[in-house]
Amino acid sequence: MRAKIRGSSLPVRRGRRGLIKTARVKTVLLPKLSPGRIGVPVESSPADAGSVSYDGDTAFHLYLREIGRTPLLTPQEEIELARRIKRGDKKAREHMIKANLRLVVKIARDYEGYGLPLLDLINEGNIGLMKGVERFDPKKGAKLSTYAAWWIKQAIKRALANQSKTIRLPVHVVDKLFHLRRAAAKLEEVLGREATDDELAEELDYPVARVKMLRRAAIRPTSLEAPIGDDETNRVADVVKDESAETPYEQLEEKTNSALVHEMVGTLDSREQAILRQRFGLDGDERKTLEQIGEQFGVTRERIRQIEEIALKKLRKRIQDLDTVQFAA
Repeated sequence: MRAKIRGSSLPVRRGRRGLIKTARVKTVLLPKLSPGRIGVPVESSPADAGSVSYDGDTAFHLYLREIGRTPLLTPQEEIELARRIKRGDKKAREHMIKANLRLVVKIARDYEGYGLPLLDLINEGNIGLMKGVERFDPKKGAKLSTYAAWWIKQAIKRALANQSKTIRLPVHVVDKLFHLRRAAAKLEEVLGREATDDELAEELDYPVARVKMLRRAAIRPTSLEAPIGDDETNRVADVVKDESAETPYEQLEEKTNSALVHEMVGTLDSREQAILRQRFGLDGDERKTLEQIGEQFGVTRERIRQIEEIALKKLRKRIQDLDTVQFAA
């Protein structure tokens, strides 16, 4: 039997513990908890003659139902299972992991919206849980849930740092982003609006500069070729404003100003016109230095500078006179 999942065909192991892989996730640890055999439990029946379709939500709810079948452990059961695990008892290890899968789901939900789907977060958290179970020592006085939570969070944060962004962020930055997001949500609920950088800095006891840096780090790059809407006919590039492009009004204004400058320069004497046109490249040519223009006219660079200054003063005076006339009108 093959299960159709969102248009793709993937093999299904039949039986009471049959497993499938979902198309939306790399792996979800169920229920044998072996990284090589990962998927969502499928309850098969003789009526399953055709193919079975599952989307991400269905797979997630099947997963929740499956992990809910294993009762939570009492402190004494944790101690006993930990002892058996130390002796190499694989069934005890599997039992302890299955009894704490709900903890992984609870923690994974806190990291939703950071760039990875929830099922991917659960998968990474399950790997962290497995490490926590292997290293758990009840003699140190900590509960398994407290000890394993650290491993679960570390596994999830490492996955977010490595996989969720085009630009990889260090794990400690991902951790700070998590705290920033929680603080922002808390303040928004209290204030009834989005918190400012200063308010977030005070809440987290961070410098304002660090809050600004974290907010910049939280921005996700988007491809200009990414589709917009369900029809996927438009791209992001079609609606993104080009800040360097001139608007039609700016283009018209530039042409008007250019024409006005040429007109006003034309009121100067021929030598002043020539010097300004060459000094500022008004005819589209490259700008020339005082020395180059001085050699052309057979005078010193200082004399060219003086003529340039006189010509510019004349232009400023005429611009002021023009502004006065326009204001009076």
